[in-house]
Amino acid sequence: MSEWLGHAIASPALLLMAAGLVLAMTPRLVHAIWLLAVPVAALALLWALPTGLHGQLSLFGFDLTTLRVDGLSRIWATIFIIGSFLCGLYALHVDDRIQHVASLVYAGAAVGAVLAGDLVTLFIFWEATAISSVFLIWARRSVRAHIVGLRYLVIQVISGLLLMVGTIIHYRETGSTAFDHFGLEVAGGWLIFLAFGIKAAFPLLHNWVQDAYPESTPTGTVVLSIYTTKLAIYSLARGFAGTEILITIGAVMTLFPIFFAVIENDLRRVLAYSLNNQLGFMVVGIGIGTPLAMNGAAAHAFAHILYKGLLFMSMGAVLYRVGTVKASELGGLYKSMPFTTVFCIVGSMSISAFPLFSGFVTKSMILTAAAENHHWIAWCALLVASAGVLDHSGIKVPFFSFFAHDAGYRVKEAPLNMLAAMAITAALCIGIGVYPAPLYAILPFDVPYSPYTTAHVVNQLQLLLFAALAFVVLFRSGLYPPEVRGLNIDSDWIYRRALPFTVSAVRWALMRARDATIGVLTIGLSGARRRLETSFGARGVMARTWTTGVMLLWVTALLAAYLWLYY
Repeated sequence: MSEWLGHAIASPALLLMAAGLVLAMTPRLVHAIWLLAVPVAALALLWALPTGLHGQLSLFGFDLTTLRVDGLSRIWATIFIIGSFLCGLYALHVDDRIQHVASLVYAGAAVGAVLAGDLVTLFIFWEATAISSVFLIWARRSVRAHIVGLRYLVIQVISGLLLMVGTIIHYRETGSTAFDHFGLEVAGGWLIFLAFGIKAAFPLLHNWVQDAYPESTPTGTVVLSIYTTKLAIYSLARGFAGTEILITIGAVMTLFPIFFAVIENDLRRVLAYSLNNQLGFMVVGIGIGTPLAMNGAAAHAFAHILYKGLLFMSMGAVLYRVGTVKASELGGLYKSMPFTTVFCIVGSMSISAFPLFSGFVTKSMILTAAAENHHWIAWCALLVASAGVLDHSGIKVPFFSFFAHDAGYRVKEAPLNMLAAMAITAALCIGIGVYPAPLYAILPFDVPYSPYTTAHVVNQLQLLLFAALAFVVLFRSGLYPPEVRGLNIDSDWIYRRALPFTVSAVRWALMRARDATIGVLTIGLSGARRRLETSFGARGVMARTWTTGVMLLWVTALLAAYLWLYY
């Protein structure tokens, strides 16, 4: 137990979570130091831990491994902690203790989950991420945010319940709670897979992302974009690598958000759809399951957290200064917010996988793995999705925010701490793209790979230039979907409109059937009551006075009938 306590004290996850709880009791003046120093200390602790299993103990008959450090968990924990530092810097101007506490606890829970070596520990941190993250939505302090937060929490809790039931079934069948490779053939595998799929925003299970993330605060959305979905991607990589159904699921994930992102007016919701799209690339890599594909999924998750965070940061700065991120209401902000404009363009070029930016050196690994293993349909889907990304995130977000037309806004540039966070994130996006060797060095598998081959660069540039040309032609010809206020119907219509309507219709039909049945029974009983009164009432036939002779005749008849039946 003393050894476990020693490892628990050295856990970067518990350090972040404890720091978040302590932050709730510290004065405002120390928040800035706390939000920046704690992630730095957590990162140092992570890299000081030797590779292997730590924090092992037996609890209520379960053999737990609360701290597992290997190539897969270390890279995810590293980017989670880096993200915590960047989010802390980005939110320094915010005087809201709830957001700061929730951000640190949320980050710590996510780090604890990726370092978990067993399903019980994973479940505990899995639920902690759900509970802590919902406060970032409620921090908006509006009726809509409250309702959306409740929906978000219900979905996250359902994921946790599926994980718990799957763990119980798996333990009863195998006697082990180890968090290793499962596949779909093991007991409880499908339930665990579905639990991971909900948080990974699988198709038809994805709308909680678009529902919840844009309703958070300008800083809270950045935090939300980092942890939950990427934790699910890690869990799939750990438990279901090489599961071929993931290739199909991932390919669909890359394609369907393109349509919604193109017609969406809320630019933070556009980025939420884009997040689904990028997760699909990682899911395909995990489904392929080769060392190169797994490295690609891990590297792309690392890069995605940075460039997606940068895009959400730029939109958060716009929302903070202007009060809206509706594409139909924005434009011309490059005059007032030039630095934010530049940082947004860096994020857009990174997500579009331009050479010399981070997305290029990570996404190409997954495409190469798909081609090498002859998954040509998935490869084509990824190629089409890459062109779509340029359209909705590479061009639409910066164009309609800063350039499309002059909406007349004359505002201040983003606060200095916001600019500093965006500058560091942008530098990392460019640095990884120019010199990817440090990132490749910490990937889980030792597989040589060079992104800057002539074929890769030329093919990607051709794809991007033709996609850009298509956008220009469609926009100039008026065929591009206009940016107008509206409500886009997605698969959440099934459970937010169709299901309640169906329940109400069934309830109405049952009530009508009940009323009709009661009416028929009432009429029938009334008739029976009248007939009984006619026969047995005070003036009924059976109430008359009968003579002795008549009664004797009835008794004789009944006795004769009895004797006939008996003999």
